[in-house]
Amino acid sequence: MSYLPIIVLLAVGLVLLAFLVVRTLRALGRFSQVAGLVNGHVGDEVGLLKARSAALKVAVAERRQEGSDGEAPRVPSSQ
Repeated sequence: MSYLPIIVLLAVGLVLLAFLVVRTLRALGRFSQVAGLVNGHVGDEVGLLKARSAALKVAVAERRQEGSDGEAPRVPSSQ
């Protein structure tokens, strides 16, 4: 009979541990989903930034060539 309180406490502890593990795994799943969405959004923004940088390099190259000899640029833009 003296083991009964220990067994009850052990059972309550295991139930509490299982509850906390399930809750933590759910939170990790939500975090993983949000992290994936953020990575996709940041990747899109980085792609746009790279495209803008490339367009700026083309525009600078065109202006340098126009100013140096007055000829048409070798890398024409779509304007």
